[in-house]
Amino acid sequence: MQHYYISRSWMVSTTAQWIYRRAAWLSIGLFVLLVVMPFVDSVPEILVPLYRLVFYACALGAALTLVAMEYFLFSFDPSSAGKKSVWFLVLCLIPVGPAIYCLVGYSRSSILDKPQSQRAGMVEEFRGSR
Repeated sequence: MQHYYISRSWMVSTTAQWIYRRAAWLSIGLFVLLVVMPFVDSVPEILVPLYRLVFYACALGAALTLVAMEYFLFSFDPSSAGKKSVWFLVLCLIPVGPAIYCLVGYSRSSILDKPQSQRAGMVEEFRGSR
């Protein structure tokens, strides 16, 4: 028997989609901060608290995106094994990979195309067919 810490209906809810997409954009923001920061001489002392706040928010978004997208990929994604393998390799490119999977793979999943009332049943059907 499998025990899930995140309910199946939550993973495919519209609220979760909204949260995961925003977290994906924060994850991309973290990537931008990590790439740009070595080229910046120094952050003015007055902006350091704001920089830290933005950095921590982006890091939290990247962590949320990574965990949620791995969970969705391995538990709910109805793609073929080959596609899942490619997406797994993309997920390894932290912090951009999980964001790409969220914005492309998760957002275009056939489970999310259904009306909200039918999604939980579709997830249950998919999980029962294994």
